[in-house]
Amino acid sequence: TLDTRRDPGQRLGAELLEAQEVVSVRREDPYRIVTLSDGSEVSCYALVLAMGVAVRTMDVPGAKELSGIGVFYGAAMTEAATYRGKDVCVVGGGNSAGQGALFYSRYARSVTILVRKDSLKTSMSQYLIDRIDETSNMKVETNSTVEEVFGERGLERIRVKNTNTGEDRDIEVSAMFIFIGAAPYTDFVNGLVERDDKGFVLAGTDLERDGVMPPSWTLDRDPFLFETSVPGIFAAGDVRAGSSKRVAAAVGEGSGTVGNVHAYLETV
Repeated sequence: TLDTRRDPGQRLGAELLEAQEVVSVRREDPYRIVTLSDGSEVSCYALVLAMGVAVRTMDVPGAKELSGIGVFYGAAMTEAATYRGKDVCVVGGGNSAGQGALFYSRYARSVTILVRKDSLKTSMSQYLIDRIDETSNMKVETNSTVEEVFGERGLERIRVKNTNTGEDRDIEVSAMFIFIGAAPYTDFVNGLVERDDKGFVLAGTDLERDGVMPPSWTLDRDPFLFETSVPGIFAAGDVRAGSSKRVAAAVGEGSGTVGNVHAYLETV
C-alpha cells in the first residue's frame, strides 16, 4: 500500500529542501553559521555569498502604481514596439541608461534623458555621449529629478524638478525607463564582512586599506582572490565590490571561487 501522506521522492529516500531566506550569518571558528528565516541553522566551514543584486526602484508618488504600464526598469524589445512613434524618457546617467536611450531612439519619436548630475561626463563613456549628441531625436536634461508620475491606465506625464532652480514642470511622455543602479542584498552580513559605501562586499586585494587589513582578518596569509574579510566567507558575482555586473563574468567568478573554497578547506 502506498503511503499517500508522503512525497514519492521522500519515500525513495530523497532529501527535499525548501527555499529559505537567510536572515543572518555569524562566525564561530572554525564554523560559519547561517540562520534561515524559519529559525533553523546551517553550519559550514566555507560560505559563498552570491546573492546578486536587485534593481533600485524609484520611490516617488505614482511610480509603483504605473510599474509595467508605462514605468519600466531596464530596456526590452517588447516595450520598444509598444511605444513606437511616441515620446519616452530615460532616467539615469550611466552607460546602461545611455545604451537604453540609444536603443529606444530607433523606435520612439523622441527620447529625453533625465540626469541628476550637471553632466554625463562623470558617469557615462564618451563614445555613448558622442552618439547621443549625434542623434536628432534625443535630448539630455541635467540637474533633473523625477518628483511624481501621473496616469490612469498608463503613464501620461511626469513632474520633473530642476535641482538648481527648484522649479517643477510637467513633461508628457508615454513611457519612462529607469536606470538608477542596483542594490546588493547584503544587510544580513553587515558588521560581519567588510562592505563598500554602497553595500557591495569587499574581497581579495580590495580589503587592504593603507597597508592594513581589517580586524576581522585574523590569518597571516593574504586573502584569496574572492575571499572576504572573514576567512572562509567568499563573494562572487554582482554582489562583490568591483565586479563588472555581467552574467558571463559572474559565472567565471563563481567557478574561480570554487577553487578558492577548496584551497581554504585544506587549511581547516
